[in-house]
Formats: sequence, structure tokens, C-alpha cells
Amino acid sequence: MNSTDLLPVGRRVAYWRGRRKLSQQMLADRLGKSKSWVDKVERGVRSLDKVSTLQDIAAALRIDTAVLLGRHAQPLGVTERVEGVERVRVALSSYEIALGRPAGCRPVLSDEALSREVAHAWSTFQYARYPQVVDLVPQLLTDAQRAHAHDPEAGRTLLVEAYRVTASLLTKLGATDVAWLAVDRAMIAATGDRLSVAAAAVQLGPVLRESARTRLATSAMLAAAYRIAPPVTENGSPHELSLCGTLLVQAALAASRDGDDRTAVGLIDEAAEMAARVGDGHDHYRTGFGPTAVELARIITMAELGDARQAIARHEKVTTDDGWRWLPAEHRAAYLIDVARAYLHVRDPVNAGRALTAADRIAPAEIRQRPAGLEVLARVAREPFAPTAITDLAAGLGTG
Repeated sequence: MNSTDLLPVGRRVAYWRGRRKLSQQMLADRLGKSKSWVDKVERGVRSLDKVSTLQDIAAALRIDTAVLLGRHAQPLGVTERVEGVERVRVALSSYEIALGRPAGCRPVLSDEALSREVAHAWSTFQYARYPQVVDLVPQLLTDAQRAHAHDPEAGRTLLVEAYRVTASLLTKLGATDVAWLAVDRAMIAATGDRLSVAAAAVQLGPVLRESARTRLATSAMLAAAYRIAPPVTENGSPHELSLCGTLLVQAALAASRDGDDRTAVGLIDEAAEMAARVGDGHDHYRTGFGPTAVELARIITMAELGDARQAIARHEKVTTDDGWRWLPAEHRAAYLIDVARAYLHVRDPVNAGRALTAADRIAPAEIRQRPAGLEVLARVAREPFAPTAITDLAAGLGTG
């Protein structure tokens, strides 16, 4: 990470002083300084611009000067994440099936066996166990591709699902370029099946947003949503309504990031009508769509559009509802990271820290292995009144 992602030196001094169980007075005595001097250093009021002073502090804290400056720091798991993404990239870049080269001696899985494999990958993803999903995906892609080659019609849906979970994983790991490849494969495989096309488009939305193509994301999501939308909402199946509503939510999130408040609000309202008919506690096509999911999206769009205080007020209510507990761990933790951003907008690092602590409790990988989570953690940890638990976590992960 670059220097902007690290804790200020003063906060680093405070962290290591705490780790060494020293009071400010005890550290001051070791340095021959006053307690007030140490306090100002830790609060960033007094800068540390002399190498000799930095060396003295590092010696007093029994750490290397480079550690104090954060020059050794790199978030834990970065190497593993990069290696994992590369393994998935290799699996996506394999053309053994198209070239007629058999992928090892493993037999073509039955629809039932492959369905279990796909379900296991999705379940593992929704519990935010991303390293395990990285381990599952390469073989899953091979099995799904072989099944599709053996029986294109019967194997299509499961191949699309294999690409969808792969794209979701890669987006979480910050590899949007490779995620786009997985989504593209899903869209091609789904062609001709309106439900599968809509399901693949659900993963296209986040990829486009994270690639800063918000207007394209809005238009693509709307096109996909209205293609699957039932002529009369009341007559739509739960599957159709869940896919259509989720795509409308994706379009709203893209519109809010683009600053188009009228479109974002209107789309959320439209999705809410569909969600009311589906209800909470379902997970059609791995969307988790329902009234609570739409409300979470409404809160995120409000914060994105600059109304963070109103968003926070709604947040404090929605997490007490039953629908909140029924959402996948990955969904809840990712949402709490967005809420932490909203708290930062209103200069409330304490509650931002609490949101991150809750996210870490629900799904640790969202904070510890997802680049977006690490970025917010570092931002909160840099705040003067950040909770100690957050500064400790940031330091332990190499972001502070």
C-alpha cells in the first residue's frame, strides 16, 4: 500500500506504546521529554521530522525505525490474494474444451453432482470464505465447462452459475478486469435463456461500477431488468421479480454513484414494490432480494448522494429487523463497510469503527481480505478518535 493508506506516525507511536504497556508518562521519561510532548506527537499536533528523534522513539518502544514509519507494512494476505486471483485467471484462460483437449482423467460430472459443487461454491462465497472459494473455483470451472461441452442444453445453467460465482469472487478481491472476463463468459453462455441472462447481468453491475463505468452500468442494468420484467408485477414469479428487482437496485447504485438522484430514488422505489411481493428470507438466483435488501440499497444510495445523516438514521432501524439476520453474511458485512463510509462523512469515527467491528464479527474476510474493506479500515484508523480495537486491527493487518 502507498503512504496514504497508512496510519500517521503519531498514531503508530500510540499503538506501539499501548502494545508495550507504557503510559505516556513512562514513554516520556524514557525519551527525556514531557508527557505533553508525547501526547502532542500521538495526536499529530507535533510532527516528527528529525531522524534522530524517530530513532530514539523506536528504541524506546523496542521496534525498528522502519516499523515505526510503516515502510515494512503490507496488508496481510496480499500475496495470497494476488496468487489466488492468478489461479482463477489461469482457469478462465484455459481453452482445453474448445480445442478438444481433455482436462485430466476426471469424468464428466452428472448434473446432480455438478449442482452440488456449484451450490457449495455459492454457499462458501455467501459466508465470505474467500480463500476457500479461490480453492474451489478452478476445478468448478473445469467441471462446468466439461459438462456443458458434453450436453450444452443441460449444462448451460450450471455453467452460467459457475461463471457468476467466479465473477462475484473476483470483484470482491478487486480484480475487476478478470471479473469482467468471467461475466462476459456468463453472458455468452446464458444467451437464449432470459432468466440466465438476467442472472448473469446481476454480476455485470458491480463489475461496471467498480470499473468506473457508472452510466454504462445504469443503462445495461435497466435493459436487463426490463427484459425480464413481468408484464404485470402482480403476476410475476418470485424468480422473475427477484432478478428484475435486483437489477433495478444495481442500476440505482450506479446512478447514485453518477450523482443522478432522481433516477436512483425512482429505481429504488420501483424495486421496493417488487420486493414487497417477494418478501424477506429468500435467495432466488443468489440475490437475497427482498424488502430488507432494497432498504439497505436505499441507505447506500442516500449516503452516496450526500444525505449521510438520513441514511444513518434509517440504518439504525433496519439492522433490528428479522430480514437483516436472514441476509447472507457477505451481504451484511459488505453493507456495514458502506455504512462506515457514511459515518465518516458525518465525522463520526466512533460509530464508523463500530460498523467495521460488526462487519469483522459477521464476515472477517470482508475486512481482512477485501481491498475495499482494508481501505475503509485504514481511513477509520487514521481518525484521531478511532476506537482502539480498530487501530489495533489496522496495525495487525499492516494497514496501520
